[in-house]
Amino acid sequence: MMDELKLAPYLYVKSVEGKGRGVFTNSDIPPRESIEISSVLVMDGASRLLLDKTKLHDYIFEWGEQQDQCCVAWGYVSLYNHSFEPNCEYFMNYENQTIEIKTLRFIEKNEELTINYNGDEMNQPVWFPVK
Repeated sequence: MMDELKLAPYLYVKSVEGKGRGVFTNSDIPPRESIEISSVLVMDGASRLLLDKTKLHDYIFEWGEQQDQCCVAWGYVSLYNHSFEPNCEYFMNYENQTIEIKTLRFIEKNEELTINYNGDEMNQPVWFPVK
């Protein structure tokens, strides 16, 4: 396992009406830029059942090749808000136990950074109302 954390210095967190907190940039960012690499804490399926009964449910990611585990990511990873038309995407590295966030397109200064919580399943419904 690699204990790795990369967090671009131009990222910041602020409140978003109707969504809670979100991740923003105070600088323009080019497409395909790696803006964050975060280590994760991996937990087994039994822990997932317990976490699903808490507020952490909204901040964990399914994990592992079989999706039979879950993880909490450090850094800002768990604070990126969902969008069905995201401007960023995430990549899970199971071997290194990290999640990387990369931009999909050019992002303007002060724009909110979003990911699709469904990963590659872009149009699948999410478990909360989308605003």
